[in-house]
Amino acid sequence: MSKKIILAVDDEPNILMSIEFILDMEGYEVHTARDGDEALEVAERVRPDVILLDINMPRKDGYEVCRILRERESMAGTKVIMLTAKGQALEKKKGLEMGADEYVTKPFSADELLNTIRTCIES
Repeated sequence: MSKKIILAVDDEPNILMSIEFILDMEGYEVHTARDGDEALEVAERVRPDVILLDINMPRKDGYEVCRILRERESMAGTKVIMLTAKGQALEKKKGLEMGADEYVTKPFSADELLNTIRTCIES
């Protein structure tokens, strides 16, 4: 079975490094981006199975990136998991309305993140 590709998008280098470490240990192919524009460019290039998407980022926020991804036919099968410190119900509702498949709030546990990724990949 080929490695599943995950794109992690966050403007905080320490969070990206942690996510990359966790996913590498699980055998995923991991790509990263640090802002919304870079996220869209990398997504088109690597065609990830799952995108972990922060909301608060420079240039384009996670909501806008998610909306743009959902408008692209080439990204129709890509799962989007919002991974953000914005934990209020209204924020979660907005993320899901923009097209996110799942919503995980920071701080998160490695197990919670991995279980959410597995659920998305299997669905």
